[in-house]
Order: sequence, then C-alpha cells, then structure tokens
Amino acid sequence: MNEHPQTPATTVEPATVEHAPATEPITVRTGELAGGSDDPARGGEVGTVPARPAYDPTFQTTTALDPRPKVLEDGSERPYVTIVLPCYNEGAHVLKEIDRITTAMNASEFTYELLCIDDASTDDTLAVLEQAARDYANLRIMPFRRNGGSGTARRIGTQQAHGEIVVWTDADMTYENERIPELVRILRDDASYDQVVGARTTEQGTHKWARVPAKWLIRNIAQWLTKTRIPDLNSGLRAFRREVSLPYLRLLPAGFSCVTTITIAFLSNQHDIKYVETSYAKRAGVSKFHFVSDAYRYILQVLRMVMYFDPLKVLMPPALWLVVIGFVKGVVDMVRHPFYFPASTVLLVVSGIMIGSLALLSDLVVRSRDGV
Repeated sequence: MNEHPQTPATTVEPATVEHAPATEPITVRTGELAGGSDDPARGGEVGTVPARPAYDPTFQTTTALDPRPKVLEDGSERPYVTIVLPCYNEGAHVLKEIDRITTAMNASEFTYELLCIDDASTDDTLAVLEQAARDYANLRIMPFRRNGGSGTARRIGTQQAHGEIVVWTDADMTYENERIPELVRILRDDASYDQVVGARTTEQGTHKWARVPAKWLIRNIAQWLTKTRIPDLNSGLRAFRREVSLPYLRLLPAGFSCVTTITIAFLSNQHDIKYVETSYAKRAGVSKFHFVSDAYRYILQVLRMVMYFDPLKVLMPPALWLVVIGFVKGVVDMVRHPFYFPASTVLLVVSGIMIGSLALLSDLVVRSRDGV
C-alpha cells in the first residue's frame, strides 16, 4: 500500500504547450563519448555536455568542468594543479627536486599540490618525504606498501589528484621541472589543447646507442598508426586535464610505457596535444629502465593501444597483402600448371581471409563498446 499522498493530476491546456527552443542543450550519458568521464563524483548520471569555461584565478576549479566541491574536507581550497611525482629509491636527491618544483610553482599564479608517491622504496626516500612534508605546505605523501611501478603510481596519483590540471614528471633531476607553470599556462589559455608534453631534444639515458634507434622505430610506428606527428612519444614531463584523462586511466600499464599509452589514447580520441621543446639532463641515481624488456613492452603497448582503438589499421593491411600475394601466385600457378594450386597458395589466401575476418570482428567489438 502506498503511504505517500497522491498528487492531483493537472490538466495542461493545448495552448500552453510550447516546443523546446532550438538551442536547448542535448543530454548525453556520461562516459559514452570519447573523452567522457568515469569520475565517481559524477555518479554516471545523465547531464548536459559542458563547455570549457574561461580560467578564473579566484575560482581555480570550475563546477562545469569538474563537479567535485571546490573546498576539500579540511576546509582548504581545492588546488588548480596537482603534480604527481613517483619516487622509488630517490632519497639522495628527491629533496632537491621537491625544492625546484615548489620554488617554480610558488612563483607562479597557480594554486597547487605536490603529490609524492613513494613506490615502496628500499632506501630512505619515505623518511625524506615525511621530513619534507613538515617544511613544504603544499606537499602530500602517498606511500605504497608494495612496488607497483611508475605507471601504477601515476594512475593512482591522477585518480587521487585534487587539481583540475595534472602534471606528470620524474624525481631523477632529468626534466626541466621549473617549466611546469609554462605547461599549465598553455592549457589554461588555450582550451583547444587537452595535453601539453615536454618534447626532449636530446637523449641522455643509459644504453644511448640502442635507445635512440629503438625510440625512433617505436615513435614512427605510433605516428603511422595514429596518423599524427609525435616529436616525443614517451616523455615523462606532461600536463593534461584530469577530467579528460579519467576514462583512459584503466588502460595504463604498470611500467614506463604508461606515458606512451596516455599519448596514444588522447590522439586516438581526437584530444589535441601540444609539444614544447625541453632539454633532458643526465639522470641522478640509478636508472630503473631495462632496455630489452622495457623496449619490448613499449612496442607491445603501442600495438595494443591501436588495436584497442582502431584494429583495422593493424590487421587489415597484412590480410589484404596475403590475399593479393596469394591471388598473384595463384595466377602464376594456373599458367604454369593449369588447375593446380599448391598448398602454399591456398594457405596464403586462407590466412589473409582469416586475418581480415578477425579485423572486421575486432572493429565490430570496438564500435559496439560503451565508453572509450
């Protein structure tokens, strides 16, 4: 039995019914468009597509772009920028990096937080960070009990970020972190860009003789697959809009190729990226990059990401080539031995048809998928 009182029905006169104006916002379900949000704060409800508001220094986080409250639980104002800094065995120099970042941000016009993630370091990194938290008001620490890799640290850091703009960088003194405000200003002033990347003009990493050609090959594969010029595919210094990145965070691998993944994810969904030339210094401390295993993961991740967004680009070219080669070989076989086709000819044609069928099926799965 319904305990709520019944509301009398109201009769609407035909003359009072008006058509909605042509400029009425179109409602869509969050997450069904490229770049949509899966932020738990939205709750996945139906809403209007927001336009990016102009930057207002007195109101760093706008409710139209970021539905989270502008005041944190402790009563402080939500910062405009969150700098995610993964730290693994960086105790000898992480304090210098923190001082360099905070000095640059304090001199800028932005409110910010520096989120330092200790990835289960085996040295004194966590102790250094805890001491720094007493001296730097904008520093926040997130310690991991188990090592998860730089990709895991960046993913969780972005999910837990309070800022509207998220900056990724490293704590090894290699990147020009004093230029972080410059990257943020580009996103603030130009709403057409969703990510800004510091494109390195030099290579100072270990195994330089092998890294340079390997990165060139991987970058060119990514450029061919995304049909976009990419000056630096795996730069660790980048700033992007948190709201735009949320649907792609679940795609990030645990290792170094997370920066490659976020680049390809943005480009595959028509999110524009601006590249700013930066220098790259020699690393402080010991590198965690392993050439053979990490290079393999880079190539695998590039192919995986393009397969996720556009499988026809990966599978259809070899399928067509196999069919064409098999057809040409069949014509030659027909001329040399009428109505006799060797097993190799049949195998070429059948393999091409099978791969082409797999490409079409994969494309069907991608296009029928909700969200990104």
